[in-house]
Amino acid sequence: MKPRSLLLIDDDQDYCTVLQRALGRRGYEVVSANDADSAMLQAAARPFDGLILDLRLGEDSGLQLLAGLRRHQAKARILLLTGYASIATAVDAIKRGADQYLPKPAQTDAILVALFGPAVAPTVPITPTHPRRLEWEHLQRVMAEYQGNVSAAARALGLHRRTLQRKLGRTPPDET
Repeated sequence: MKPRSLLLIDDDQDYCTVLQRALGRRGYEVVSANDADSAMLQAAARPFDGLILDLRLGEDSGLQLLAGLRRHQAKARILLLTGYASIATAVDAIKRGADQYLPKPAQTDAILVALFGPAVAPTVPITPTHPRRLEWEHLQRVMAEYQGNVSAAARALGLHRRTLQRKLGRTPPDET
């Protein structure tokens, strides 16, 4: 039986690598795209069973890509995944053609259930996300909001600048 194929569209290369690895361990074939143009090229090139789309793709919006992706991938399930979740964007995403909507960080198995339904049995034991991983992801998100300005991000987080630098220097535990 041919493995299900997924198109992962996210501008965060580290996130793509981690999620691609986790989905690959579960038997999925994953192709990634890191911007709107390459996403549309990949979607036009071949059919996929599912698409995982980030809401913010650098300067582009995943919401604006939905119509084009749906045109090329009429049968694929589309999941909009975002670190900036709100009810308004969830409603807008569904209206524009997304099948599901999840806030980041989301467990790999939760992503698969959102895409393909509860019949998708996890092939790897479900373990909670490590707290250091959650902290690292949150720090990365805040750093991105402040365009890499450590001092401004530290003020927003209520941390001393040196403490934030030390935390940023740690590598996060791998997702399972």
